[in-house]
Amino acid sequence: MNALSATVLPGVDLKSPGPGLITLDPVRTALLRGLDDLLTGLAARLSAPEVVGPPLLGVEGLARLDFFRNFPHLGVPAGRFGSDALGGLASGGSPGELPLRPTGHLLPSATCYGLLLSLEGQDVGEDGLRLSATGRCFRNETHYDGLRRLWGFHMREVLYLGTRDGAVEHQERGGEFVQEVAGSLGLVLTRAAADDPFYDNGGSRARLMALDPVKFEFSAPDGTAIASVNRHRNFFGERLGIRAGSHGPAHSSCVAFGVERWVHAMILAHGTAELALDRLRSVSR
Repeated sequence: MNALSATVLPGVDLKSPGPGLITLDPVRTALLRGLDDLLTGLAARLSAPEVVGPPLLGVEGLARLDFFRNFPHLGVPAGRFGSDALGGLASGGSPGELPLRPTGHLLPSATCYGLLLSLEGQDVGEDGLRLSATGRCFRNETHYDGLRRLWGFHMREVLYLGTRDGAVEHQERGGEFVQEVAGSLGLVLTRAAADDPFYDNGGSRARLMALDPVKFEFSAPDGTAIASVNRHRNFFGERLGIRAGSHGPAHSSCVAFGVERWVHAMILAHGTAELALDRLRSVSR
């Protein structure tokens, strides 16, 4: 079936199963799939092959990346029922009243973490490496708001590891692509420098960031950030022992798209999901 085809569900209203949870109807699903296909154009342009990242991330690896220092509130742990709880479950006991045992893993909060951890100790060579992936990401937020802020969502990323100049170029070309695609879809986005979450706000890296911004967000008119271009300097290269040949620890940068947020921005710009899908179809022909 074509990604941009959609079937109407007459008389059926797909309600939210809970805060931050949503089932997309066929039109919004077609929008999401079609937008992701369109956004992979950056991967094709930069010759970034498609990969599938891991569904869970080990807490030890995330700790080495300062995840818990920077995002103590976002992590969604993966737990399992212990053998002592299985009898209660089998006899009809309430799962909510039975203990969960930690697994030492979290659900991913961003697509790039799994890719970076998978490259630990590798040498990406003098020419560097690019990868692209869409992952289902999860964040424990203080509140949720439709497609703008979800418990679980899809994040498309195009990641680069290599030289400093290569990371700068990747960030710049990613930003140009965001504005190019947005313009073709009838979206008006604002670009603004944003805080980089990987650095301690009081550290030397943060002071350097004030002189040389490394993260920019692109937002819809209602303030929803739908894409970002991020440069991490050699932070991940140092922490994970990823090298770029004779250049030493690899520099990295990524371009990230919150796909459900692009769906939201399209509906905001065109009035309805159906009209938004029509615009996407015209661009994708």
